[in-house]
Order: sequence, then structure tokens, then C-alpha cells
Amino acid sequence: MTATIEEIRAILKQLAQSQQELSQAQKETDKQINRVSKQIGELGNRLGEFVEWQVRPAVVRLFQERGIDVHEFHPGISVKRNNEGLEIDLLVVNDTDAILVEVKSKLTQRDVDEHLQRLAKFKRLMPRFRDVKALGAVAAMIVPNEVASYACRQGLFVLVQSGENVIILNDAEFTPRVW
Repeated sequence: MTATIEEIRAILKQLAQSQQELSQAQKETDKQINRVSKQIGELGNRLGEFVEWQVRPAVVRLFQERGIDVHEFHPGISVKRNNEGLEIDLLVVNDTDAILVEVKSKLTQRDVDEHLQRLAKFKRLMPRFRDVKALGAVAAMIVPNEVASYACRQGLFVLVQSGENVIILNDAEFTPRVW
């Protein structure tokens, strides 16, 4: 059985129409995926803000209990200097000490490594703190054991959620690294 030219044209027209419909459906699916991705990102940011608000009230007290007499904290520090930038979630200070606290909902080794880089450029980008002892801390609602151990080995304080409180996970013998 042989198809006529008109039948072939009709089939090709149907195929082209089906292709257009599929293309339009794909565009709509892509839009929906982008909307959901944006909403998930916003939720992640909100969760990070929630963790930061949990850490804020406790951070000064926690470090004072560790013998570091800090008395003020500054949230959301952002610095731009010489085409370089630095963002600090919480900066806890006194006249001789500055503790840079990175806050995450779930802490990863990459987060720890990025915070170490932040600490390395802190005094250069914020020279008014060049004469203080700079320390580092990471805080999160979820901290896998291997990430907590890694952060401790790097000389960082590790703050975690414990019930209704935030605690410092490092033991009493822990000696923080100084930058």
C-alpha cells in the first residue's frame, strides 16, 4: 500500500503540529521547574536565617563561657576592597578578639573550607581588626560528625543545635586556631 503525496503531507503536518505542542509543553515544564527551584532556594535562605536567629542570642554567652570576653556581635558584615569581597554572617568582638561565625542550615566540608579562606583574608580586607586575635566558628542546625571533626581539626569552634539550645561542640581542652 502506497501513500499519496497528499497523505504524506497530512502526516508531516500532524508531526509538525505534535512537535510544536511538545515544544510548548517543554517550555511550560521548564518554567515550572524554574519556579520550584526558586522557591526551594528561598526556603533554604529562610532556613539559614532561622538558624542565624537561633545562634545570635547565644553566641556572646557561649564564648564568654569559654573564657573569651566578647561583648558585642555584628550580623551580616559585607566588605568590598581592591576587587575582593568578604561576607561574615556574625562577627563577635571585644577589644582584643574577633570571632567570625559562618552559619548554615546543614554544614558541609566545603562550607568549612570556604570559611577558612574567609578567615585568611579577614585582616587584609578589614584592616581595623589587624591587631586583634581572629578566631573562627561554624554554626549549623545539622552538622555531620565527620564535618564537625574536620572543622575542629582546622581549629574552628563548632556550634550546634542541641534541643532548644545552641552549644559549642568542641571539648574544654580545644585550642582554637588564631589568624
